[in-house]
Parts: sequence; structure tokens; C-alpha cells
Amino acid sequence: MPHTASRYLAEGPRVGIRHFTYDDAAEFTARARESKDLHHPWLFPPDSPQAYTAYAGRLIEDPTKAGFLVCERDGGAIAGFININNIVQGAFLSGALGYGAFAHAAGHGLMREGLDLVVGHAFGPMRLHRLEINVQPANTASIALARSCGFRLEGFSPDFLYIDGAWRDHERWAITAAMRASG
Repeated sequence: MPHTASRYLAEGPRVGIRHFTYDDAAEFTARARESKDLHHPWLFPPDSPQAYTAYAGRLIEDPTKAGFLVCERDGGAIAGFININNIVQGAFLSGALGYGAFAHAAGHGLMREGLDLVVGHAFGPMRLHRLEINVQPANTASIALARSCGFRLEGFSPDFLYIDGAWRDHERWAITAAMRASG
């Protein structure tokens, strides 16, 4: 029987991860609009075709970024997204993660599975050493996701990111390839 290549970079039992494409605009923006209440005040994914094109373009074309869509294996629906930003090579080999679930998939463990796949991809084919997640302290769902994937709390950064009209405090969570290998 001939082997058919998967459309995913990595797969788990219920989700696969793949890179963003420009063709994902309609589904991504519709899901972002449906998820506004879930995301506010933590993040603001693009909800128009023009905003999506600019956003996806940065993830597709900028070598210091890598964007991943978490897709349900049963049907391919986009459950969420995970981006690695500020990728630094050389002695650092690090990146900063940002992520969001879409409302229809939130609370079902799909992002947990997807984040685990992205971390494996980052420490495998991408050859990174460290990943960091910066989370507002009141965002308990995002902190629970980071913790469940083996990230450890490393510190607190006051006035770290400008979000929703103000500088917001963030907790720093991180994992290294060695932590994952021993965990």
C-alpha cells in the first residue's frame, strides 16, 4: 500500500499541527469573530481578511516567527493557533510562544495536545533549546495550559506587553529541551 504524506507536521490522537496559509483566512477570521468573548481581554487575533493576510504574512515570511494551526484530525477544523515569535538562533536557540483556542474547541484538551506537538516540533526539527510563554496573571486557562505541558514559572515582568490599551504585567513560564526529555 503506498504511503500518503500527512498534511500535518505532527499529529496526536485528536489534532494535527500545520503552518498557516493564506487560504485559511475565511475559517480563521470566522472563528476569531465567534471567539471574541473567550479571547477578551487577553488576545485579539485577526478577524478580517485584510488583518489576517498581514498577520499570516508575518508568520509565513519572517524567519524569526513560526505559526501553527491546531486542527482537529476528524474533519480538519481549526481548533486554535500557536505561534513561536522572536526566534533567536546562535547560542540562544529560543522562542516566545503565544496561543489561543477557538470557542468551539475550548475546554476539550485539543490545545493541550496541540501545544505538546508544537513543543516537540520546536525541540525536534526546529532545533530550539528553550521556549517561553508570557501570560497575564489573571489568565488562569492559559497558565493551566502552560503548566500542563511542563512549563515552569520563572518570574514576573511588570508592564511587559501593551495589550488592550495598557501595559500589562505577565508571568514568565518556560521549558527547555532538557526539561522535556527528562519529564
